[in-house]
Amino acid sequence: MSIEDFFDHKCDIYHLVRKDVSVGYGLPVSHCFNYAEAPDIREQSCHFGIKSQSVTVTQNSPANNMEAKIKLTLPIGTDIRINDKIVDCDTRFEYTAEEPHNIRNHHIFVNIKKVREQKPL
Repeated sequence: MSIEDFFDHKCDIYHLVRKDVSVGYGLPVSHCFNYAEAPDIREQSCHFGIKSQSVTVTQNSPANNMEAKIKLTLPIGTDIRINDKIVDCDTRFEYTAEEPHNIRNHHIFVNIKKVREQKPL
């Protein structure tokens, strides 16, 4: 069994893009961070390692909030960066990437976090 057999999920990866915005009137340029409409990497093979104790659901009105911290495993060479938006292709849940870790040039793992709204950490 190879590592490629382990990657049984698909995800889309959106890189965080910095834009300089000038409002004029002699004010300094400010920075705005957004995600593109289209994913930078589409349907990347991956594995979401979900543990039940890393997911909490809070009852709120009008809907429940799910907060989760999940280990995402990716093939080596995948362009994943801190604060990237990760979208699970099956559930369409959105996550924010923490610092990626290269594991002996064999695979990459990164902790991803789901919060109430998509935003950089």
